[in-house]
Amino acid sequence: MTFPPDRYRLDVTNLTKRYGGNAVVDGLTFTVEPGRVTGFLGPNGSGKSTTMKMLLDLAEPDDGTATIGGVRYRDLPDPAGTLGVVLEPNAFHPGRSGRNHLRILALASGQTVDRVDATLAVVGLTPEAARRRVGTYSLGMKQRLSLAAALLTDPPVLVLDEPANGLDPQGIRELRDLLRGRAARGHTVLVSSHLLTEVQHLVDDVVVIDQGRLVTTGTVDALTDSSARVRTPHPRLLAERLTAVGGRVEPSGRDTLVVSGLDLDRIGDIAHAADIALHELSPHAGSLEDVFLALTAHDPDNSTDIDRAPQEAHAS
Repeated sequence: MTFPPDRYRLDVTNLTKRYGGNAVVDGLTFTVEPGRVTGFLGPNGSGKSTTMKMLLDLAEPDDGTATIGGVRYRDLPDPAGTLGVVLEPNAFHPGRSGRNHLRILALASGQTVDRVDATLAVVGLTPEAARRRVGTYSLGMKQRLSLAAALLTDPPVLVLDEPANGLDPQGIRELRDLLRGRAARGHTVLVSSHLLTEVQHLVDDVVVIDQGRLVTTGTVDALTDSSARVRTPHPRLLAERLTAVGGRVEPSGRDTLVVSGLDLDRIGDIAHAADIALHELSPHAGSLEDVFLALTAHDPDNSTDIDRAPQEAHAS
Protein backbone atom coordinates (compact mmCIF):
# COMPACT_ATOMS: atom_id res chain seq x y z
CA MET A 1 0.00 0.00 0.00
CA THR A 2 1.27 3.47 -0.85
CA PHE A 3 0.18 6.78 0.63
CA PRO A 4 -0.16 10.45 -0.41
CA PRO A 5 3.27 12.11 -0.05
CA ASP A 6 2.48 14.32 2.97
CA ARG A 7 -0.26 12.33 4.65
CA TYR A 8 2.00 10.72 7.22
CA ARG A 9 4.81 13.26 7.46
CA LEU A 10 5.88 14.11 11.01
CA ASP A 11 6.33 17.84 11.68
CA VAL A 12 7.93 19.15 14.85
CA THR A 13 7.69 22.96 14.92
CA ASN A 14 9.17 25.24 17.59
CA LEU A 15 8.52 22.49 20.15
CA THR A 16 9.35 23.44 23.74
CA LYS A 17 8.94 21.62 27.03
CA ARG A 18 10.06 22.89 30.43
CA TYR A 19 10.35 21.08 33.73
CA GLY A 20 10.99 23.20 36.80
CA GLY A 21 11.94 26.18 34.69
CA ASN A 22 14.51 24.20 32.65
CA ALA A 23 13.88 23.73 28.93
CA VAL A 24 14.26 20.00 28.22
CA VAL A 25 13.17 20.63 24.63
CA ASP A 26 13.89 24.14 23.39
CA GLY A 27 12.37 25.50 20.16
CA LEU A 28 12.92 22.25 18.28
CA THR A 29 11.96 22.09 14.60
CA PHE A 30 12.44 19.22 12.14
CA THR A 31 10.52 17.07 9.64
CA VAL A 32 10.38 13.29 9.15
CA GLU A 33 9.43 12.37 5.60
CA PRO A 34 7.43 9.31 4.50
CA GLY A 35 9.31 6.72 2.49
CA ARG A 36 12.50 7.18 4.52
CA VAL A 37 14.01 5.90 7.75
CA THR A 38 15.04 8.82 9.95
CA GLY A 39 17.45 8.44 12.86
CA PHE A 40 16.75 10.62 15.89
CA LEU A 41 20.08 11.05 17.68
CA GLY A 42 21.33 12.82 20.76
CA PRO A 43 23.26 12.19 23.98
CA ASN A 44 21.46 10.94 27.07
CA GLY A 45 19.27 13.70 28.43
CA SER A 46 19.15 15.58 25.14
CA GLY A 47 15.34 15.56 24.95
CA LYS A 48 14.69 12.72 22.49
CA SER A 49 12.26 10.75 24.65
CA THR A 50 10.43 13.92 25.73
CA THR A 51 10.04 14.92 22.07
CA MET A 52 8.61 11.51 21.22
CA LYS A 53 6.21 11.70 24.16
CA MET A 54 4.93 15.09 22.97
CA LEU A 55 4.44 13.66 19.47
CA LEU A 56 2.30 10.94 21.07
CA ASP A 57 0.42 13.32 23.39
CA LEU A 58 1.97 11.67 26.44
CA ALA A 59 3.40 15.05 27.42
CA GLU A 60 1.96 18.50 26.79
CA PRO A 61 4.20 21.05 25.02
CA ASP A 62 4.69 24.45 26.61
CA ASP A 63 5.02 25.84 23.10
CA GLY A 64 5.04 24.64 19.50
CA THR A 65 3.46 21.61 17.86
CA ALA A 66 4.19 17.99 16.94
CA THR A 67 1.88 16.54 14.30
CA ILE A 68 1.30 13.51 12.08
CA GLY A 69 0.11 14.59 8.65
CA GLY A 70 -0.69 18.00 10.11
CA VAL A 71 -2.84 16.51 12.90
CA ARG A 72 -2.07 16.02 16.58
CA TYR A 73 -2.03 12.40 17.70
CA ARG A 74 -5.13 12.87 19.87
CA ASP A 75 -7.08 14.15 16.85
CA LEU A 76 -6.23 11.28 14.49
CA PRO A 77 -9.35 9.37 13.36
CA ASP A 78 -7.58 6.04 14.05
CA PRO A 79 -4.51 6.57 16.27
CA ALA A 80 -3.78 2.87 16.83
CA GLY A 81 -4.12 2.14 13.12
CA THR A 82 -1.93 5.09 12.15
CA LEU A 83 1.06 4.98 14.45
CA GLY A 84 2.99 2.09 15.99
CA VAL A 85 5.20 2.86 18.97
CA VAL A 86 8.08 1.32 20.92
CA LEU A 87 8.79 3.52 23.93
CA GLU A 88 8.85 1.28 27.01
CA PRO A 89 10.45 -2.16 26.43
CA ASN A 90 9.12 -3.53 29.72
CA ALA A 91 5.47 -2.47 29.40
CA PHE A 92 4.18 -6.02 29.92
CA HIS A 93 2.53 -8.03 32.65
CA PRO A 94 5.28 -10.52 33.62
CA GLY A 95 2.81 -13.33 34.25
CA ARG A 96 1.11 -13.06 30.85
CA SER A 97 2.36 -14.89 27.79
CA GLY A 98 3.67 -12.93 24.84
CA ARG A 99 0.84 -14.16 22.66
CA ASN A 100 -1.83 -13.21 25.18
CA HIS A 101 -0.30 -9.76 25.52
CA LEU A 102 -0.77 -9.26 21.78
CA ARG A 103 -4.26 -10.81 21.84
CA ILE A 104 -5.41 -8.18 24.34
CA LEU A 105 -3.99 -5.42 22.15
CA ALA A 106 -5.62 -7.01 19.11
CA LEU A 107 -9.04 -7.03 20.77
CA ALA A 108 -8.65 -3.35 21.67
CA SER A 109 -7.71 -2.39 18.11
CA GLY A 110 -10.07 -4.67 16.17
CA GLN A 111 -7.42 -7.11 14.93
CA THR A 112 -7.85 -10.86 14.56
CA VAL A 113 -5.97 -13.69 16.23
CA ASP A 114 -4.54 -14.57 12.82
CA ARG A 115 -2.98 -11.10 12.74
CA VAL A 116 -1.38 -11.78 16.14
CA ASP A 117 0.28 -14.95 14.89
CA ALA A 118 1.40 -13.31 11.66
CA THR A 119 2.99 -10.43 13.55
CA LEU A 120 4.78 -12.75 15.96
CA ALA A 121 6.28 -14.51 12.95
CA VAL A 122 7.41 -11.21 11.41
CA VAL A 123 9.41 -10.27 14.52
CA GLY A 124 10.91 -13.73 14.95
CA LEU A 125 9.08 -14.95 18.07
CA THR A 126 8.37 -18.65 17.66
CA PRO A 127 5.06 -20.18 18.82
CA GLU A 128 6.93 -21.80 21.69
CA ALA A 129 8.43 -18.46 22.78
CA ALA A 130 5.06 -16.72 22.39
CA ARG A 131 3.48 -19.20 24.85
CA ARG A 132 6.04 -18.40 27.55
CA ARG A 133 5.44 -15.83 30.27
CA VAL A 134 6.96 -12.46 29.45
CA GLY A 135 8.66 -12.43 32.86
CA THR A 136 10.98 -15.18 31.57
CA TYR A 137 11.94 -13.26 28.42
CA SER A 138 15.39 -11.91 27.72
CA LEU A 139 15.75 -8.21 26.83
CA GLY A 140 16.00 -9.15 23.16
CA MET A 141 12.76 -11.15 23.29
CA LYS A 142 11.00 -8.26 25.03
CA GLN A 143 12.19 -5.95 22.26
CA ARG A 144 10.78 -8.32 19.66
CA LEU A 145 7.44 -8.39 21.51
CA SER A 146 7.41 -4.58 21.73
CA LEU A 147 8.02 -4.37 18.00
CA ALA A 148 5.23 -6.89 17.37
CA ALA A 149 2.85 -4.68 19.37
CA ALA A 150 3.90 -1.68 17.27
CA LEU A 151 3.31 -3.60 14.02
CA LEU A 152 0.03 -5.23 15.04
CA THR A 153 -2.24 -2.89 13.07
CA ASP A 154 0.24 -2.55 10.16
CA PRO A 155 0.46 1.22 10.80
CA PRO A 156 1.94 3.59 8.20
CA VAL A 157 4.00 5.39 10.87
CA LEU A 158 6.50 3.87 13.31
CA VAL A 159 8.12 5.73 16.20
CA LEU A 160 10.71 3.51 17.87
CA ASP A 161 12.90 4.36 20.86
CA GLU A 162 16.02 2.15 21.04
CA PRO A 163 14.38 -0.83 19.27
CA ALA A 164 17.67 -2.71 18.83
CA ASN A 165 18.61 -2.83 22.52
CA GLY A 166 19.26 -6.43 23.53
CA LEU A 167 19.05 -7.84 20.01
CA ASP A 168 21.79 -10.13 18.75
CA PRO A 169 23.47 -9.41 15.38
CA GLN A 170 20.92 -11.53 13.52
CA GLY A 171 18.07 -9.71 15.24
CA ILE A 172 19.57 -6.33 14.37
CA ARG A 173 19.89 -7.38 10.73
CA GLU A 174 16.26 -8.54 10.68
CA LEU A 175 15.13 -5.25 12.25
CA ARG A 176 17.07 -3.29 9.66
CA ASP A 177 15.53 -5.24 6.78
CA LEU A 178 12.06 -4.87 8.26
CA LEU A 179 12.26 -1.09 8.73
CA ARG A 180 13.86 -0.42 5.37
CA GLY A 181 11.20 -2.57 3.74
CA ARG A 182 8.45 -0.52 5.33
CA ALA A 183 10.06 2.73 4.24
CA ALA A 184 10.27 1.34 0.70
CA ARG A 185 6.47 0.96 0.84
CA GLY A 186 6.09 4.65 1.66
CA HIS A 187 5.82 4.32 5.42
CA THR A 188 7.29 6.84 7.85
CA VAL A 189 9.90 5.49 10.27
CA LEU A 190 11.52 7.45 13.11
CA VAL A 191 14.14 5.56 15.13
CA SER A 192 16.05 6.72 18.19
CA SER A 193 19.21 4.75 18.92
CA HIS A 194 22.66 4.95 20.48
CA LEU A 195 23.97 2.16 18.21
CA LEU A 196 25.49 4.61 15.74
CA THR A 197 27.35 2.03 13.67
CA GLU A 198 24.08 0.24 13.00
CA VAL A 199 22.17 3.51 12.51
CA GLN A 200 24.55 4.44 9.70
CA HIS A 201 23.48 1.28 7.83
CA LEU A 202 19.80 1.65 8.68
CA VAL A 203 18.70 5.24 8.19
CA ASP A 204 18.42 7.59 5.23
CA ASP A 205 18.25 10.84 7.22
CA VAL A 206 19.33 11.93 10.68
CA VAL A 207 18.13 14.54 13.13
CA VAL A 208 20.72 15.37 15.81
CA ILE A 209 19.71 17.23 18.95
CA ASP A 210 21.65 18.25 22.03
CA GLN A 211 20.40 19.94 25.21
CA GLY A 212 16.93 20.08 23.68
CA ARG A 213 17.98 22.00 20.59
CA LEU A 214 18.49 21.01 16.98
CA VAL A 215 22.16 20.56 16.08
CA THR A 216 21.81 19.43 12.49
CA THR A 217 19.60 17.49 10.12
CA GLY A 218 20.29 15.95 6.73
CA THR A 219 21.08 12.74 4.90
CA VAL A 220 23.62 10.32 6.33
CA ASP A 221 25.73 10.59 3.18
CA ALA A 222 25.84 14.38 3.33
CA LEU A 223 26.83 14.43 6.99
CA THR A 224 29.53 11.77 6.77
CA ASP A 225 31.06 13.18 3.59
CA SER A 226 31.14 16.81 4.71
CA SER A 227 34.16 16.82 7.01
CA ALA A 228 37.85 17.53 6.41
CA ARG A 229 41.08 16.09 7.80
CA VAL A 230 43.58 18.79 8.72
CA ARG A 231 47.14 18.18 9.94
CA THR A 232 49.07 21.12 11.34
CA PRO A 233 51.89 21.82 13.84
CA HIS A 234 49.53 24.28 15.55
CA PRO A 235 46.28 22.33 16.12
CA ARG A 236 45.12 24.30 19.17
CA LEU A 237 45.45 27.68 17.46
CA LEU A 238 43.79 26.47 14.26
CA ALA A 239 40.95 24.88 16.22
CA GLU A 240 40.29 28.20 17.96
CA ARG A 241 40.15 30.04 14.62
CA LEU A 242 37.87 27.46 13.01
CA THR A 243 35.42 27.22 15.91
CA ALA A 244 35.23 31.03 16.02
CA VAL A 245 33.61 31.02 12.56
CA GLY A 246 31.23 28.11 13.23
CA GLY A 247 33.39 25.10 12.42
CA ARG A 248 33.08 21.95 14.51
CA VAL A 249 36.44 20.47 15.45
CA GLU A 250 37.32 17.04 16.79
CA PRO A 251 40.96 16.11 17.67
CA SER A 252 42.35 13.01 15.98
CA GLY A 253 45.84 12.48 17.35
CA ARG A 254 48.40 15.04 18.47
CA ASP A 255 48.51 17.17 15.30
CA THR A 256 45.34 16.28 13.38
CA LEU A 257 41.83 17.72 13.42
CA VAL A 258 38.61 16.48 11.85
CA VAL A 259 36.59 19.55 10.89
CA SER A 260 32.95 19.72 9.84
CA GLY A 261 30.77 22.67 8.93
CA LEU A 262 33.43 24.37 6.75
CA ASP A 263 34.58 23.45 3.25
CA LEU A 264 38.22 22.87 2.31
CA ASP A 265 38.68 26.29 0.70
CA ARG A 266 37.37 28.09 3.78
CA ILE A 267 39.62 26.10 6.11
CA GLY A 268 42.64 26.85 3.91
CA ASP A 269 41.81 30.56 3.76
CA ILE A 270 41.41 30.76 7.55
CA ALA A 271 44.73 28.99 8.13
CA HIS A 272 46.49 31.24 5.59
CA ALA A 273 45.08 34.43 7.14
CA ALA A 274 46.32 33.30 10.57
CA ASP A 275 49.72 32.29 9.14
CA ILE A 276 49.19 28.69 10.29
CA ALA A 277 51.08 26.04 8.33
CA LEU A 278 49.10 23.07 7.03
CA HIS A 279 50.73 19.71 6.38
CA GLU A 280 47.51 18.11 5.17
CA LEU A 281 44.06 19.33 4.12
CA SER A 282 41.89 16.62 2.59
CA PRO A 283 38.27 15.38 2.49
CA HIS A 284 37.42 13.03 5.34
CA ALA A 285 34.55 10.55 4.97
CA GLY A 286 34.07 9.90 8.66
CA SER A 287 31.68 7.51 10.33
CA LEU A 288 28.36 8.69 11.68
CA GLU A 289 29.79 8.09 15.16
CA ASP A 290 32.69 10.48 14.43
CA VAL A 291 30.32 13.14 13.14
CA PHE A 292 27.91 12.70 16.07
CA LEU A 293 30.66 13.03 18.67
CA ALA A 294 32.04 16.13 16.95
CA LEU A 295 28.59 17.73 16.79
CA THR A 296 27.70 17.05 20.42
CA ALA A 297 31.10 17.48 22.08
CA HIS A 298 31.07 19.68 25.18
CA ASP A 299 34.04 21.45 26.71
CA PRO A 300 33.31 22.43 30.32
CA ASP A 301 36.05 25.05 30.21
CA ASN A 302 34.66 26.49 26.98
CA SER A 303 38.00 25.88 25.29
CA THR A 304 39.32 23.34 22.81
CA ASP A 305 41.63 20.85 24.51
CA ILE A 306 43.70 19.63 21.60
CA ASP A 307 46.30 18.02 23.86
CA ARG A 308 43.96 15.39 25.25
CA ALA A 309 44.31 11.82 23.99
CA PRO A 310 41.99 10.72 21.17
CA GLN A 311 40.15 8.19 23.34
CA GLU A 312 39.42 10.93 25.89
CA ALA A 313 38.11 13.19 23.18
CA HIS A 314 35.55 10.54 22.27
CA ALA A 315 34.35 9.88 25.79
CA SER A 316 31.06 11.46 26.82
